[in-house]
Amino acid sequence: MKKLKIGPFGRIWRALFGGHAETDHKEEIRFNENSISLSRIPKAPHAFAYLFESFPSFTQTFCFREVEEMLNQGLQFPIFSMWMSADDSVQDFPSRLTGLTSYFPKNIRRWARKTQREEKNRIQAIRAQLASEWGKEKKRAEQTAWLIPILEQLEVRHVHVHFAGVATRTAYWMKKAAGIRYSFTAHANDFWVNSTSQEKHLADLLREAEFVVTETDFSVNWLSERFPSDAHKIHRVYNGISFNRFVRTNLFNPPRILSVGRYIEKKGFFDLIKACTTLKDEKFECLIVGQGALEKTLKQEVQNAGLEGKVFIVGPRTESEIADLLGSTSIFVLPCKTASDGGMDNLPTVIMEAMSASVPVVSTCLAGIPEMVVHGETGYLVNEGDCDALASAIRTLLHDPAAAEAMGARGRVLAQEKFDISKAVGSLKSLLTHYGALRNI
Repeated sequence: MKKLKIGPFGRIWRALFGGHAETDHKEEIRFNENSISLSRIPKAPHAFAYLFESFPSFTQTFCFREVEEMLNQGLQFPIFSMWMSADDSVQDFPSRLTGLTSYFPKNIRRWARKTQREEKNRIQAIRAQLASEWGKEKKRAEQTAWLIPILEQLEVRHVHVHFAGVATRTAYWMKKAAGIRYSFTAHANDFWVNSTSQEKHLADLLREAEFVVTETDFSVNWLSERFPSDAHKIHRVYNGISFNRFVRTNLFNPPRILSVGRYIEKKGFFDLIKACTTLKDEKFECLIVGQGALEKTLKQEVQNAGLEGKVFIVGPRTESEIADLLGSTSIFVLPCKTASDGGMDNLPTVIMEAMSASVPVVSTCLAGIPEMVVHGETGYLVNEGDCDALASAIRTLLHDPAAAEAMGARGRVLAQEKFDISKAVGSLKSLLTHYGALRNI
């Protein structure tokens, strides 16, 4: 049997909860019905790992692109995901990312009930601290207790997380319990909070993080104004894309208008359908790609507007299929708006994909979108909810394809300057290095 060395975080864990962090293993950590074979988990030579809520995910292509480019830039690391998304069967994710990913037990509560007394004691200790600081948080103690010993055996001392949600909350409690440090990328509705309890949690996450990344200057300013004591460690890193994935091919005839996103209120698809009603006499085909709770309602709206045969709610498509659609698209439209619950987009990745494919973009003056689309140069920006202005911008581009093509070409140049994946990941890697998150770099 191989005796694994106890690291500094293991000593902290033992000091907090008692028991023995240094035990005999057969390269395996066992928790009754669940076991994780360390020989099957990628090594962590840089003492670094990723932690996700759900990975890979259809709606979070920017995450798997970042991870893949991290590998391309020479980092080695394991990936841990709290669960698999049930909605990602249509996506064509890189297979090597799936091989790097280890998943939490499907039923973490069942694992907790059947685990050994020592682990039960640890869970109870975390749960008590949770209750004293945050109140009841379902599953957080179990998730924290499950992952800590694995990370310690891999000698991981820093995890990076996306979204200020349950995965970052788990990272927060791992730091509290075992000293494992974390950083996170805040995106949009995960930090645009409107409740006192959520704001307290966000303040805690920011305070304990080594650093925080967010996608736009807009969101850096938003966070810095609300949490001035942590402003020094909030950094802007744009999402990135690979430009060889999105190129202009042959334009579809009649002109194709394309929109892509989840079928939810903040994407503004009802405004797009209303604008298309105004444009009913123009020659075009409008495809709205995505998935979500509003799919049936959107289809009914198309039918009510008499737009069958012109506007199509086509459902989800893979990244490759979206790239093909963009290659033959005349205008990309995403009329983002503030939802009734306050939710809004920040830096929609699909806009930079359209720009990369040399497609002019029509969108709204919301959050970080003006950092992407230059009004009158790479497309048009209108006020959110202004369906008449939206229709007018689309009509202008339909009537002047030469100007539309020139805007698209300028958009690709701008996107290459701002959103190249190697630059974006290079910036994140530099931050990880600066804050001491990567060993042997």
